[in-house]
Amino acid sequence: MWTMFTDTFKLFIRGKLFREPKAVLRQWLLGCVATLVLVIILATLGVPLWLTVLVAAFVGGLLQPYLFKNLKYN
Repeated sequence: MWTMFTDTFKLFIRGKLFREPKAVLRQWLLGCVATLVLVIILATLGVPLWLTVLVAAFVGGLLQPYLFKNLKYN
């Protein structure tokens, strides 16, 4: 299991894991921005910080499969 993780990580760092590394970066940034916007909105509404972080992390995690569904691996 650890070997699989390290091999995949090495391919990712070299830019050989995905066919379009720029698309991966774009989708990742889109997820981060959406999560950040949700944090800012919830914080300005006065939601407690612990709940803001919990909800934003949950929603951001739910977005990842949707954002990454069309990415192609090498």
